Amino acid sequence: MNGECCGSKMMQTARAGNTDIWNDSCSQDELLYALENGAVGATTNPVIVGEVLKKEMHLWKDRILEIIKAIPEGTEEDIAWKLNEEMAVKGANLLKPVFDRENKMKGRISIQTNAKYFRNTELLVKQALHFNNLAPNIQVKIPVTKAGVKAIEELTYNGVNVNATVCFTVSQALSVAEAVERGLNRRAQHGLDTSLMSPVCTIMVGRIDDWIKTVANRTNAPINQDYLEWCGIAVMKNAYSIFKQKGYKTRLLAAAFRNLMHWSEFVGADMVLTIPYAWQQKINESNIEVKTLIDRPVDSAILDELLCEFDEFRKAYHYDGLTDDEFDNYGATRRTLRAFLKGYEDLLGMIRDLMLPDPDKG
Repeated sequence: MNGECCGSKMMQTARAGNTDIWNDSCSQDELLYALENGAVGATTNPVIVGEVLKKEMHLWKDRILEIIKAIPEGTEEDIAWKLNEEMAVKGANLLKPVFDRENKMKGRISIQTNAKYFRNTELLVKQALHFNNLAPNIQVKIPVTKAGVKAIEELTYNGVNVNATVCFTVSQALSVAEAVERGLNRRAQHGLDTSLMSPVCTIMVGRIDDWIKTVANRTNAPINQDYLEWCGIAVMKNAYSIFKQKGYKTRLLAAAFRNLMHWSEFVGADMVLTIPYAWQQKINESNIEVKTLIDRPVDSAILDELLCEFDEFRKAYHYDGLTDDEFDNYGATRRTLRAFLKGYEDLLGMIRDLMLPDPDKG
């Protein structure tokens, strides 16, 4: 369905409850499509930047070569982060009209800190504070590791709007929300403004599914395979219920789409859905009715079976499933950090090929 039609499924979703749509990419064309379909934000990270380059290198090659020339002593990491920042700023500029229209409460683009820093609060804070000065409508992604939770509190106190990422469990999301509350309280105690703070906590619903499916295959668990599509949805709905009861400032954000239920089951929620371009198209072309389902519980038979079969799901679903000390070692956390680090290395490889072209390839 064309974005010019105000009745697109994406547009209907954006009008249902307080649900916000973000574009899960910093690609200019993809962000423009999302904006036409009601999006009010976007997100990026080094993996996404690498994917954008694979599709849009013709748009960026000359600029990357200019950056290389302008920073004669720069490493491939220096060049890569400069590129990350420029892509984020371009996205921020496209979102600025939304930011202005929504009184600075929407219209932000998230830029992700270096995944290599997941154990170091000081480095996360330092890089995030730098990113926060790139544009007025920047949001900074911090991993929900033990060090990351500490960084989230400190950054909130310093007025940075955070997007907690690498999060898969109710306990991680609650730890983020409490860290934000502590940061906001500290700001208030020092007479600092909190009215423009719009923190979010991502739950990577599709990556929860991925992890529990991996566990199921590894253990040859006797379970209906269709039930495994509900793991992330169950975790998100449980976290959402608790967040509403607690009245946290932090909003939840659903990411890492794997099926259309990762959209349809959250319609009507006071949350953010960050949706890749391909899934936006699938949503707009689907015949699924846009109706509020966020308060519909996961079927008890499905939930009971998942809780019975998988300790890893119980860790994700229960509010006390993990302690902060256990966040870094949770399976989905390790898998995702490794994937982010691999994507980062792939991006560095693209930059390296422009900095130091392979002589064997002519």
